[in-house]
Amino acid sequence: MAASRKPASPSTRAQSNAPKEQTGEGGELHQLAAPGGPVLTTQQGVPVSDDQNSLRIGERGPLAMEDAHFREKIFHFDHERIPERVVHARGYGAHGYFENYAPLTDITSADIFQRAGERTPAFVRFSTVAGSKGSSDLARDVRGFAVKLYTKEGNWDIVGNNIPVFFIQDAIKFPDVIHSVKPEPDREFPQAQSAHDNFWDFVSLTPESTHMLMWVMSDRAIPRSFRFMEGFGVHTFRFVNDRGESHFVKFHWKPKQGMQSVLWDEAVKINGADPDFHRRDLWNSIEQGDFPEWELGVQVFDDAFADSFDFDVLDPTKLIPEEVLPITRIGRLVLDRTVDNFFAETEQVAFCTQNIVRGVDFTNDPLLQGRNFSYLDTQLKRLGSPNFTHLPVNAPKCPFANFQQDGHMALVNPVGRANYEPNSWPGDQRGPREDPARGFQSFPAEEVGAKPRLRASSFADHYSQARMFFRSQQPIEQQHIVEAFVFELSKVESPAIRERMVGNLRNVGDDVAQLVADGLGMTTLPPASPTTVEINDSLAESPALSILANPPESLAGRKFGILVTDGASAAQLNALTAAIHDAGAIFELIAPKIGGATLDDATQVAATQKLGGGPSVLYDAVAIIASKLGGQQLAAQPAAKDFVNDAHAHGKFIGYTPGAQPLFDATGLTALMDAGYVSLGGKAAPKSFVRTCAALRFWARLVPPAGA
Repeated sequence: MAASRKPASPSTRAQSNAPKEQTGEGGELHQLAAPGGPVLTTQQGVPVSDDQNSLRIGERGPLAMEDAHFREKIFHFDHERIPERVVHARGYGAHGYFENYAPLTDITSADIFQRAGERTPAFVRFSTVAGSKGSSDLARDVRGFAVKLYTKEGNWDIVGNNIPVFFIQDAIKFPDVIHSVKPEPDREFPQAQSAHDNFWDFVSLTPESTHMLMWVMSDRAIPRSFRFMEGFGVHTFRFVNDRGESHFVKFHWKPKQGMQSVLWDEAVKINGADPDFHRRDLWNSIEQGDFPEWELGVQVFDDAFADSFDFDVLDPTKLIPEEVLPITRIGRLVLDRTVDNFFAETEQVAFCTQNIVRGVDFTNDPLLQGRNFSYLDTQLKRLGSPNFTHLPVNAPKCPFANFQQDGHMALVNPVGRANYEPNSWPGDQRGPREDPARGFQSFPAEEVGAKPRLRASSFADHYSQARMFFRSQQPIEQQHIVEAFVFELSKVESPAIRERMVGNLRNVGDDVAQLVADGLGMTTLPPASPTTVEINDSLAESPALSILANPPESLAGRKFGILVTDGASAAQLNALTAAIHDAGAIFELIAPKIGGATLDDATQVAATQKLGGGPSVLYDAVAIIASKLGGQQLAAQPAAKDFVNDAHAHGKFIGYTPGAQPLFDATGLTALMDAGYVSLGGKAAPKSFVRTCAALRFWARLVPPAGA
């Protein structure tokens, strides 16, 4: 990165122990100790001058390892939980491979990108962040998207999320943001939820989190499936080629089956009906041969672009819009094998951001620098030994040799006399040696500057991209963001925290702040929170940030729920299931009894779910194929009424035969039937219904009338 940016002004430096809340580095607000209050110290009792910024070389330089306060804080945080992960505890993984499209020798020497069509083994773990191992899959949360690539020159871990930005700019604040979102320590609830005072107190005092909050309150935080969400490397990395030339790179995983999320009401009900919904979906898709697939895309750029871009590319709370810098797709990731044992593989897999390979390197992103320091320490605590790399899921699949020895549960030790180097023993007795030609070499970036604790002035704009994200959403998506803020802040007991957060939202836009304030019952709009730099209101909208603006190309991988009764038409059922199969989708049969139903041709069909155990929230579209008597019987069953009421309320497409009419009458839906209800009568009707369902939802049903 060119070092041409202006140094931070004195006003951006940390100002600790002031008697009131004030603006600190980069414009973030800190609730400072009141006069006479306790002074923050290290565990050794040493007063802390700055708890907001880690020590670095130069304004935008790398982390200094001598930062004892950061080391102690992260060390203690990393060791808080045993044995499950402190964060990302609830996860699910699968094996697969990465296939490279074309040689990338001009930009990177990474072996994985040198040959077209070559497949590299991979292990991927998806996870939530805040909840414990026993929490539910559909929490509103960031999703971890961690990929371990077993390359021929060592393991490369891309430890990312399904959101391209993060809450904080400096890793020294990671313990604080996670402490705030975890169950409150005096009561140990709420579980896997951010809807409580501690979280919103912290983020309302940390304006750099505003962009991330827009994402987490959006539909991105409640994905329909791991298969239907994007993944991001979050940070800016480097590609380095054989000539030692460096380019900056950001990593993106694009789902081949498109993006899709659920509504909040669906998420709540899915968690009750099937708390393992995402796990089950991934397992079933792989077992059925419908292998999840993503394309790896990269944004590659140089120093000139970095210096011309509106924001600092080292700031992990910012992104580079695809419309500004298009994504080049360079390979595909396919998951084709479930694990043999969950504990041995998914639970014991250890991802570390510092696991990179020749041809890939780090930048001075302060959050990445801190993660590199933290992850190895975390794995030592969690897995109990420095030999966790001996576990099969963590071990390289290429030859490896070193002089590391002993330790708890060592499975591999050096053979022979030599356990050090250099040594003078002959031939094979001397052991492994360096390889200057093929060995990893760090890019020789020049670092210059003082050794301060500060936040770079180029990191100070916390609202412009948050505003861009909101404006880039479709109206129904914007409505969901507002509703999410209202729901979460309604759970906050302190009015001051609610008001402070709405004050921050005014910097995103008075429109969104007013809607949230109205939803909270605020009679007046609080003043906008102070900003350090002027908000850039000229950023162009980025349609790539909207899920609805980028619909899937087909129904592949989606699931239909078909409610069937005794005496239902076999011809209509067969025609519908054939149309679903032809569209690349799948279906489950739901019946009043798990034994299934006897159709009008005396065929007995088994049910996948019993009515009440297979609610409509589990499906992307539903159909009711009922006989006249069967429809009358459904009309008397509360579970059947819930099935269609929820399907209607969630904007699902509903296919039906005439026998279903008594159920619609009993629920009052007859008067509400719209174009999202499709009759299955007629030979061509099933195929037409399935084609209609490609839109995934009948959104017109969910958009409030104008002026409402």
